[in-house]
Amino acid sequence: MPRIGRQRPSMTLPPLRGLAAPNRPSLSTREVEVLLAWMAAESKEDAAANLFISQSTVSTHISRIRAKYTAVGRGAPTKAHLLARALQDGYTTLDEW
Repeated sequence: MPRIGRQRPSMTLPPLRGLAAPNRPSLSTREVEVLLAWMAAESKEDAAANLFISQSTVSTHISRIRAKYTAVGRGAPTKAHLLARALQDGYTTLDEW
């Protein structure tokens, strides 16, 4: 499981690994950072604490990410769906978990 520390790491998007989904939404660097922090956390509250932001900010980012996936025809209504999308789009790998 990736460790999210109290220091904010510099975030750069990794290159796509393997086959990318044909309709990959354009997620911002911060959206990817929040998504991965939430995936690694037990709750949005924990992710927010690790990123020094509010829980509502985490919720807003996750809502926007879900909307972007829905807009390209790849809905992600659950945390598991979002993890699958992050894996498909190369934002993370199974080795990191």
